Amino acid sequence: MEEVKEYAFINACPRCMRNHACRNCSRREPRGKLTATDWLSHLPDDNTERLIEVIFKNTRVGFFENADNLDLHIGDLVVVEGSPGYDIGKINMVGHLVKLQMKKTGFKDFKDLKKVLRIADREDLEKFDEARSREHSTMIKARSIAEELGLAMKIGDVEFQGDGSKAIFYYIADERVDFRKLIRILAETFRVRIEMKQIGARQEAGRIGGIGPCGRPLCCSSWMNRFVSVGTGAARVQDISMNPQKLAGQCGKLKCCLNFEIDSYAEAHKDLPPKDAVLESKDNVYYLFKTDILARKLTYSTDKRIPANLITLDANRAFEVLEMNKKGLKPENLSDQIIAEENSEFGDIIGQDSMTRFDKKNNKKKKKNKNRNQVENKDRKNGNVSQK
Repeated sequence: MEEVKEYAFINACPRCMRNHACRNCSRREPRGKLTATDWLSHLPDDNTERLIEVIFKNTRVGFFENADNLDLHIGDLVVVEGSPGYDIGKINMVGHLVKLQMKKTGFKDFKDLKKVLRIADREDLEKFDEARSREHSTMIKARSIAEELGLAMKIGDVEFQGDGSKAIFYYIADERVDFRKLIRILAETFRVRIEMKQIGARQEAGRIGGIGPCGRPLCCSSWMNRFVSVGTGAARVQDISMNPQKLAGQCGKLKCCLNFEIDSYAEAHKDLPPKDAVLESKDNVYYLFKTDILARKLTYSTDKRIPANLITLDANRAFEVLEMNKKGLKPENLSDQIIAEENSEFGDIIGQDSMTRFDKKNNKKKKKNKNRNQVENKDRKNGNVSQK
């Protein structure tokens, strides 16, 4: 147990003394940033799929082959082939799921996969820990060098390879940057192989982390590791106010969660009347004012620009009125649906009683007592105090 305390970053299992959450223990680690379930774990392991997905820093993921048939599990720290040298990462996925994940990401180089060399031992982890301790100072120094060169870029993070022979510099830039001179200076300064990797504002926000307006940790820092473009069309489909301050996330871009429910809203739009549809009754003409898409409720106004004589209808009632208008008929009014809602079997339980109904009774009682005291005081002054 002394070895486990000394190297706490190994996260060794106290039962089998391996640096992973073993199958016999309940200490199962999340798969990187995504806590997923291996839904193929019940299938027999016939060793036909020797593919391994390994996750590194900043959600960098790589696919490798377990050529030596090592006993590997999710959460193991392993040594894999690098370019050049070797790297150290954590196993994120094993078995059949890896092949499906490779197809999903468009990975096609199945034959030229790099290999898993071994499970990381103490010496590997000591060297890896030493390389990681240099990352922050290297980032600060690289930022000052880039500023001296006048490059319009921000170096957000540095990741050293497991053997310390290579460093990946993650940077953000709005325009294309010529960093050839920067690479030469960095290579001479740190004596390692340099690789520059550009990341977007979303990846930077996920790296820093934070709390979103929903009160939960940012999706990009908790479980998202692949990003798709978000357009203003997603907000229009969901009928969200086009306010840039509300639509933008902490990264300054449109919120990723705008894409989460867009399919549901697009499907619900198919069961609603067109936005430009006009409802005609014998007393007035109604124009669409606002829509509750998922509840299938439409609010109409007698004026195109301002809310006037608002009336809320169900989508079915709106379709009925449109069919009548096509036949040249006009209903007496559009309030039939409202009467049906009042007589419906289900009602709004909370809306039936006021939340301050008890306060009102107390206020009336206090007011009654106050008036009574005033009358008694007036009678005392006039000498007309009645004896009970």
